[in-house]
Amino acid sequence: MNLIYNIIIHITHFILKCGALFNDKLKKGVIGRKNTFKILTECLEKTDKTLWFHCASLGEYEQGLPVFEELKKHYKAHKIVLSFFSPSGYEIRKNAPIADAIVYLPIDTKKNAKKFLNIVNPELTIFVKYDIWPHFLNELKKRNLRAILISAVFRKNQTYFKFYGKPLRQSLFAFEHIFTQNEASKTLLQTLNYNHVTVSGDTRFDRVSNQLSLNNTLSFVEAFKSNKLCVVAGSTWPEDETLLIDFINLKASKDVKFIIAPHNIKKAQIKTIQEKLTVESILFSEKDTKNLESAQVFIIDTIGILSKIYSYSDIAYVGGAIGKTGLHNTLEPAVFGVPIIIGSHHQKFPEAQTMIDNGGMFSISNQNEFNTILKELIHNKEKRFSAGYRNSGYIKNNKGAVVQIVNYLRI
Repeated sequence: MNLIYNIIIHITHFILKCGALFNDKLKKGVIGRKNTFKILTECLEKTDKTLWFHCASLGEYEQGLPVFEELKKHYKAHKIVLSFFSPSGYEIRKNAPIADAIVYLPIDTKKNAKKFLNIVNPELTIFVKYDIWPHFLNELKKRNLRAILISAVFRKNQTYFKFYGKPLRQSLFAFEHIFTQNEASKTLLQTLNYNHVTVSGDTRFDRVSNQLSLNNTLSFVEAFKSNKLCVVAGSTWPEDETLLIDFINLKASKDVKFIIAPHNIKKAQIKTIQEKLTVESILFSEKDTKNLESAQVFIIDTIGILSKIYSYSDIAYVGGAIGKTGLHNTLEPAVFGVPIIIGSHHQKFPEAQTMIDNGGMFSISNQNEFNTILKELIHNKEKRFSAGYRNSGYIKNNKGAVVQIVNYLRI
């Protein structure tokens, strides 16, 4: 293994431990990794057959879940180990029913990789999208253990394709097969002489499509909406909330309702939103004690229900791209056939550009642009319905990645 890579890993580990002294999120990850091997030894017996699923964070978990669920149906005698690198995935899904043991992935050292695989010894390993860890993957390869990568996306500016990217390039060959989201990713892999590739598309399309078969009823949202047009703003950051608050305070008719589901639900951030609003607002945590129908803005100070809330939207705004934090999941509202507004920093999200090109999504870069498109979608029913129809069609036309992956595994 490349000496420079090992040095970088140890430096990264040191930085994480130092950062944990000042950052609660990093602290959770550092403490959680100390418990990984304890959790594994408590949950697994040496005689257990296992599957190992690894996700960087929550988004990758949601992406991989439809595949995980299919595998669980077919490998009923196996125990499932689910690992996360990020606290934002682990802390939210640490009790997910899909797995028997849910842990933080240990730091990628040769010692940790051997110890982890000595306990887990997975019959099949699935990594989702990225988060490629050379020591773990090379150890899987040495032991002749099966591994595949699903929903992968590659870009030519990534480390794999740089002169210094040899450790990551080599680790890709631990995967017996890679399922990519697009043809461009397959072509890039072929420049590395990696040819066991299938363009299957993005498993997120299957994931969000499953939402349509669930019961999405939320009585408190029905009470709040009260047959009025509803704009749902999901996974917002402060820069997104500034746009929304300005529009609500100065431009919005009382006949339009707004639901804001911030990415950060800390009390200070929620309080800031409420204090800046000049119209009546209500929090999810107050819904049982206040009049929902009289409020114009409903602020969701909880997690886990945004997918269902989108089913009540007439127009959706998805946060993260007006700043540079990263665009959140636009497929969740798209599946319900609604037009979507996002910020302009969406270059790393090909599905966003496709929906923009299709006429179902609208990208804005400032307050005036936001006000203009939102007012148009509110008042132009035909445009609103047409854009929404294009988005739902886009989802329907791109399902099927899960079937291809499962068929490859011959289950």
